[in-house]
Amino acid sequence: MESWKYVYPVKEVTLFDSLQIAYVDEGQGPVLLFIHGLGSNLQAWYKNLDSLQLTHRCIALDLPGYGKSDDGEYPYSMDFFAETIAAFVAQLELKEVTLVGHSMGGQIAMHTVLKNTEEITRLVLVAPAGFETFTPEQQQWFATFVTPAVVKATPDAQIVRNFEMNFFDMPEDARFMIANRMELKASPAYEAYCEMIPQCVNAMLMEPVFDRLSEIQLPTLVVFGENDGLIPNKFLHPGLSVREVAQAGVDEIPQGQLAILPSAGHFVQWEQAAELNNLISAFTVK
Repeated sequence: MESWKYVYPVKEVTLFDSLQIAYVDEGQGPVLLFIHGLGSNLQAWYKNLDSLQLTHRCIALDLPGYGKSDDGEYPYSMDFFAETIAAFVAQLELKEVTLVGHSMGGQIAMHTVLKNTEEITRLVLVAPAGFETFTPEQQQWFATFVTPAVVKATPDAQIVRNFEMNFFDMPEDARFMIANRMELKASPAYEAYCEMIPQCVNAMLMEPVFDRLSEIQLPTLVVFGENDGLIPNKFLHPGLSVREVAQAGVDEIPQGQLAILPSAGHFVQWEQAAELNNLISAFTVK
């Protein structure tokens, strides 16, 4: 969406000969590379970039198909996104990178590390997808209810509710996300977006990461909001708590550590930005 006004100057890099990736690059110091989640874009990290750029080099990108990056006939698989991140790191010649991934971006970050990207030295997983596991029957449920037609037919009121579900108490300064989505919905680009979203959901389900968490041999900080309304899935796993899902994943990561922040939903990096920024700083600046 070229009309969206990002706070920071947008740069572009070409990957795989033709894929244009938009990103912002602010500050100096240890490198933090931020990967947004499903249906989001690099603006999700504004409250983290604002602070952390004082001590770090903060790079946030729009994944293919999102924000100001190219869309197109891409596979939108976890493997594709991981290859994109690895190519981005190589193209910018980044060293000693801490990947910071939110939700789907967390699962992408884990897949990237599992592809043995040597320049990544730490992981920060913010409400990551991939810790919660699903049976084949539950995967089929998602396939039935998350289709391009269903996404396209979502009424405006439900779009608003879907955004609000990402927060414990959605603040006014986050409501630009809803305005952006409505602008996208009114544009020709919405067709491609509606085709892409189910592919991303299917990729998270069909390319699980939980059984490979023990292979992640990096210091890993996992942060969840205590009031996450999306993980675990309230319909499919009504008996699971946020802490149970989070702890199950952290227990599998040899150098994993967990923080659960109060008064925060799935968008913990927005609602508890200051606390998350402090955790990231302590984790990455020694």
